[in-house]
This record gives sequence, C-alpha cells and structure tokens, in this order.
Amino acid sequence: MCDKCSENLHQSVAPSRRSMMLLAASALGAAAFGGTAWAKEAKAPPKPQNVLSPDAALKRLMEGNSRYVSGVSRRHDFKHEREALVSGQNPYAAVLSCADSRIAPEYAFDSGRGDLFVCRVAGNFAGDETVASMEYTVAVLGTPLILVLGHDNCGAVDATIKSLKDDKPLPGHIPTLVSAIAPSVKTAAKQSGNALDNAIRQNVIDNVAKLKSAAPLLNAAVEQGKLKVVGGIYRLSTGTVELIAQG
Repeated sequence: MCDKCSENLHQSVAPSRRSMMLLAASALGAAAFGGTAWAKEAKAPPKPQNVLSPDAALKRLMEGNSRYVSGVSRRHDFKHEREALVSGQNPYAAVLSCADSRIAPEYAFDSGRGDLFVCRVAGNFAGDETVASMEYTVAVLGTPLILVLGHDNCGAVDATIKSLKDDKPLPGHIPTLVSAIAPSVKTAAKQSGNALDNAIRQNVIDNVAKLKSAAPLLNAAVEQGKLKVVGGIYRLSTGTVELIAQG
C-alpha cells in the first residue's frame, strides 16, 4: 500500500480530536443527569441493602429511631464501611435538618456511614443550595426518601418570631434566616395554641411541600413513585421523631 493510501485510510478511521471531546462530554453529561440507570447497571451499589422503595426506606428510618430512643443502637463497623464507600455512595434516605448541635440525624436514626445524605441549616428550610443537593441525591444517587426534620424549641424559628414581632432586624447575615422562615411564622400566627410550636410545625410542612413540588427533578420523582418526601419533629427530651407530614 502506498504512503498516500495509508494516510487516507488512517484519516477515515481515526476520529478527530474534536469528535472525541464531544463524545466524552456527552458521556459525562448522560452519566451525571440522564444516565443514572446505566451507571447502576454498570456498577453494583456499595451498600446493596440501601436499595429500597420509598415506603421501605421510611420504615427502616423509623425503626432506627426506635432503637435510638430505647438505647439499643447497633454497633457499626465503620472501618469496613469506609472501605466499601471509597468508590461511591447510595444513601437510602436524605435528611434536611436544623444545624442545632443537639440534633444529629446519623445518631437519631441509628445509621451507618453512607446511609443518610444530610443537609443542615439553622431552621431546616430548603434554600436553593439545599434543593440542588436534594436533586443530586435523588437523581444521581437514587435516594428514595427525603425527611424534613424540625425540632422543638428551635432557636432559629424563635428568633424569627421575635424579629417579626419587634420589627427589629438581627445582626450579620442572620436576617437571611428570618426571611426564609418568616412565611411559615406568619401562617402559624393565625393558628391557636403555642406560637413557637405552631411555627416549628408549619415550617416543616411548608418545606416538605416545597421539596415535593420542586421542578423539574423532585416533583417528577414523586409523581413516578420513586420518591417520598415527609416531615418530622425531633423531641429533645426523648429523641423521638414524630412524623407530621406524609405523602
């Protein structure tokens, strides 16, 4: 074969650098956003026991809380869990929790590493970053359950109530928390009973609704039966999580 023929053959078979880059970018995009099923088929999940239906995930979560409340939490083999999770994760539940130091979802639900995908912020509200994080765990990691977890005597909610009542802005960046929680506080103000308890409860209910309706990813997962979003209140005195918003 002449040198010119050999050169032409090589050019017709070998892909261009541009086409290779486009192919790689396309593959990455599919794996990150639309190719979750393909990724799961190609690689077994690091914790197969975490592949659950939404209802089974909620049942497991609450059984863990029961063990925690009773003082019979399991001993977790963190060493082997670390080894299994080096290459990936598939948490069976996600928790939006308050940042309060008295609340620790991993303890409260007697969970091991890689079991819970936890987002924490004072007042347990779903800002844009939190919604994006929940979209990631649902769409990419396949998490079937989200729990919005409030707690009694929440300082962030109490501060919001007082700030609105006194019409006095709080220092620093704290007003951003007030702005996020204020709608729930205003709704709860129309209810009878304890103002703080009502606001804490309403804040959980509102953020459950926000996550369930978050388009285009979370609401689609809910409609397809792949995701359940629920709310609960953590009782500081007992450690019990009371479910208040299910659906």
